[in-house]
Amino acid sequence: MNHVYIHIPFCRKICSYCDFCKIFYDENHADDYLDALEKEIKDFYMGEEINTIYIGGGTPSVLNYRELERLFNIINSFKRDVNCEFTFECNPEDINDVLLNILSSNGVNRISIGIESFNKEKLNLMERRSSYEDIKAKMNLIRYYGINNINLDLMYALPNEDLDILKNDLKQFIKLAPEHISTYSLIIEEHTKLNNENIKNIDEDLDAKMYDYICKKKKKKGYNHYEVSNFALNGKESAHNLAYWNNEEYYGFGLGAAGYMNGFRYENTRNLSDYLKGNYRSNEALLSKQEIMEYEVMLGLRKLKGINLQEFFDKYEINIQDAFPVKPLIRNKELIYKNGYLFINPEKIYVMNEILSKMI
Repeated sequence: MNHVYIHIPFCRKICSYCDFCKIFYDENHADDYLDALEKEIKDFYMGEEINTIYIGGGTPSVLNYRELERLFNIINSFKRDVNCEFTFECNPEDINDVLLNILSSNGVNRISIGIESFNKEKLNLMERRSSYEDIKAKMNLIRYYGINNINLDLMYALPNEDLDILKNDLKQFIKLAPEHISTYSLIIEEHTKLNNENIKNIDEDLDAKMYDYICKKKKKKGYNHYEVSNFALNGKESAHNLAYWNNEEYYGFGLGAAGYMNGFRYENTRNLSDYLKGNYRSNEALLSKQEIMEYEVMLGLRKLKGINLQEFFDKYEINIQDAFPVKPLIRNKELIYKNGYLFINPEKIYVMNEILSKMI
């Protein structure tokens, strides 16, 4: 395992669409949580050199400065590669000189900001705040501290959103010139405020048009569409997320975190009381060879480049077409084989889940 994900579940407020593991921030809970996190890491980390670290949430930037210093003292137990990609998620309102000084002095070299939109109606629905001028100033401040790898999150396909609203949002995102943009079509999950209020998804055809516009616009502006929902300037693809899509093993630490270690996929408990008692795992399963190959296909085909067939054979000692019904999907032009790679037809990326269901 050369990759680490750490989950910080605390938030000042709960966004209406969020189904991630989260709880309201409380200083007493935060101290107890960091104690438990430190113990979990000591119990499971086996001393490998780490290539990527990702601190996500929740809202990691909600921690106060004392708690952040404690968190980084815990993280310093990892042996880090000299070129370790170290990502920290921030809410815009938390970004200031003190926070950035702590992050930069502890080796953070990539920041991900959950903007989601600049449209007031969308922000009100999501129960978030954001403004173009504020984000521009915050990004300049981040770069002042030497962190020049910034991701911005964009959410689209919200109720009452039309193509013009998306176009304006995307124009402003690109104008900010981040190195990386992650885009998410709204999915109304079961345990969210939007679901409780019976909010419905927009028309699928409009959703598809929005996705198509995002892909074409970003390509025109020099962003490489390297994964279904992710776009990056040359060389700024997320190394941590590529580890997931390449089906590599990784540590997941913290409440609700998922991990993949020594052939086991596991999920940590979402129950804070259990986690604080050291009962970290809610479930874990040792995967069969067939299950591991299925993950390889499901995750690998999310990449626009697709799956390297020689690497697949080297890993599993079987040709992919002998393990999965590849040939009929190639005949139907749902999959394409080219230059040693198998990938989803770019014209059919929007319906990739249907294609994957035929594969597996």
